[in-house]
Amino acid sequence: MATEEIKNTNPAHKEFQSLLEQDFKDRKLKENQIIKATVSEITKNFIVVDCKAKMEGMIPVEEFKNDNEFEKLKVGSQIDVYLERIESFKGEIVISRDKARKMKAWKKMENVFETQEEMTGYITGKVKGGFVATVEGLPCFMPSSQIDVRPLKKIDHLMNTPIKVIATRIDKNRGNVCVSRRAVLEKSKSAEITEALKNIKEGDIVDDAVVKATTDWGIFLEINGIDALLHVSDLSHGRVKKPSDLVTIGQKLKVKITKIDKKTNRVSASIKALTEDPFENIEKKFKVGEFYEGTVTKMMDYGCFVKIEDGVEGLIHNSELDWTNRNIKPSKILSVSQKIKFKIVNIDKETKRISLSYKATLENPWDKIKDQVGKEAKIRVNNVTDKAIFGELLESKLSGMLHYKEISYQENIDDLKKYKKNDVVNVKILEIKDDKIRFSKRALEKDPLDWFKDNKKKVGDIITTRIHEVLKTGVKVAIDREKKLIVTIRKADLAKDSADARPEVFSKDNALDAKITELDLSNRRIKLSVKAAQIDEEKSLIEKFGEGATKSGATLKGIFEKAIGKKDKKKK
Repeated sequence: MATEEIKNTNPAHKEFQSLLEQDFKDRKLKENQIIKATVSEITKNFIVVDCKAKMEGMIPVEEFKNDNEFEKLKVGSQIDVYLERIESFKGEIVISRDKARKMKAWKKMENVFETQEEMTGYITGKVKGGFVATVEGLPCFMPSSQIDVRPLKKIDHLMNTPIKVIATRIDKNRGNVCVSRRAVLEKSKSAEITEALKNIKEGDIVDDAVVKATTDWGIFLEINGIDALLHVSDLSHGRVKKPSDLVTIGQKLKVKITKIDKKTNRVSASIKALTEDPFENIEKKFKVGEFYEGTVTKMMDYGCFVKIEDGVEGLIHNSELDWTNRNIKPSKILSVSQKIKFKIVNIDKETKRISLSYKATLENPWDKIKDQVGKEAKIRVNNVTDKAIFGELLESKLSGMLHYKEISYQENIDDLKKYKKNDVVNVKILEIKDDKIRFSKRALEKDPLDWFKDNKKKVGDIITTRIHEVLKTGVKVAIDREKKLIVTIRKADLAKDSADARPEVFSKDNALDAKITELDLSNRRIKLSVKAAQIDEEKSLIEKFGEGATKSGATLKGIFEKAIGKKDKKKK
């Protein structure tokens, strides 16, 4: 109620005005602060309060309904309000109960954030990524991951009900607060676990561990209210495919506590620790090199596992499955649950690994063909590469290689184009070494180089050849009549005089005498020279008609004519 200036000169009125002004002067109200106010009237829409100002203040009823304060409110109740302005442009006092509550809550939030004190809040709505939680009248953000220790599909039972939360982050600049219910639950759970861990220790054997959940890598147990992990490697000394194949939810197991982490409160349990390690005396039960029987338990790309006895398994690698194919798929040879005979190749006690061999129980085809070296055989072409043909023997199915140089004595790489997959080829077995076979097709034919042995030709002999092909860099000549033995004579070896050493002056099928200058039959190297043959012939004539022939100015032509003339005279 506004105070009007009293112009009346009545002494009583003057005294009242003086007392009123003195009362307002004593009221030290400051804006932007929380002050005490007394409820003087409760209406349908407003709460009227006395703030000891010039007039009473009015606060909307909605500001009292957030935490059920309105139900407890009555005339004479004292409440905290926030004084925004002592006097507005209308001459009214501006106050807020809601802002007073929020300011008070913010100050408290700053304090409890440092001490991590628990507070009571209400989840009042849902927003993107989480929920709105009202704590002490202050709207806060609670991420979806912080509402419980496990993901919840429904939270209807938590809406608008009192919950305990902890402030996890405060942004003073933006006025944002993040709270967590999960932190309270974990804190409470951690305290319970810490207390429960006092009753167990490493090495204890528990008879009633309850299966709570299973995964591919282990089983979660509950031991006296504590969560424990039973890893798949601790289920058995042998190989376990899936833990879910061995246990069911709710089943009770007998386990041994193997580890307790005091920092993380994690407990590890084991079943295999209750039984003796079968690898402890493995060398007494099984001997390397001996044959035993077992059951195939698992197929892998690199081999298969075989159960030798309970808790003991061995691996048959792909290379130990078949004699003829080192990379064969295990499923093509064996199958799961099949009982087989095998040979123990190696036992590694430290790593608990046993290497087995299945092919050792089968007949070794390599033993059969050891005496076949040098004999003729038939192969089926499996593959043709850039340099060779790979095929398998029809009888033993063993694979070997036919290099392109062993197809014919011409050693022409284009010979590979004559063959394709599944062709049957007659070959000769050249060599068997380290489970590898070398074939030769040309070895079935007579070697053209035998011509030199048959005709007893050696280095230094002069032979008559036939021009087979004229090249820019020389000529190819055929030594034998069948033209299987072809040798190239270089341009520099075609004549004594460089002017006459021109390949174009020669024609196909012309006879050409050449000297053997190199003959290496083992490495199949032959070198012929017309030039060397001419030089030898010249030396022979000079020796026959005298060394002075060249000194007296006579030419080789004259010597030849002279020699021919003498022969003609003898005939006459």
